[in-house]
Amino acid sequence: MLHERLQLAPDAALSGAVVDLTDEAAVAAYYNAVAQQHGRLDILVNIAGGFGGGQPVHQSDWQLWQQQLDINLKTTVLSCQAAIPLMLGRGGAIVNVGTRTATQHGAKLAAYAVAKRAVLQLTEALAEELRDEAIAVNTILPSVIDTPVNRASMPHADYSRWVKPEAIARVVYFLVGSDARIISGAHIPVYGRA
Repeated sequence: MLHERLQLAPDAALSGAVVDLTDEAAVAAYYNAVAQQHGRLDILVNIAGGFGGGQPVHQSDWQLWQQQLDINLKTTVLSCQAAIPLMLGRGGAIVNVGTRTATQHGAKLAAYAVAKRAVLQLTEALAEELRDEAIAVNTILPSVIDTPVNRASMPHADYSRWVKPEAIARVVYFLVGSDARIISGAHIPVYGRA
């Protein structure tokens, strides 16, 4: 039953919509259109992001840092800025996606880790700001997710240790549900065995 409900989730958005999540005006227009079409907006899950790195700090140029900040932090901030006003007075839930790397040391991952660490700080600030609005804000912290892209980039890894996207989706589904509304400002590890 949970699996069936998760499959229906994309219907909550606008069919076929493509949005540049780094474009402030486009993001605001998208969330307003979703709220108009459905009469409300209750849940925001910020899954946009990406990995970049592999160089020590002294060898990485600012372009890498800016890219990581844009795709991991800016997309989350702009979506929150657009969605929260539509949730005020109604309550709701926001789930941001961080990474295990944001909480643990890792060489040659600084740009990515810094951008994702900022997402954790954003989550904590939002949880405090929205406490009296009945909007729960949490972060999930995956390690390596078992996706085709990750398999292609690490062909010799033990995929059985990686967390499956479906397992992460179940955690997110719980966090946006009414049973989890007492949890806010938390960073939930979803590492699998990686």
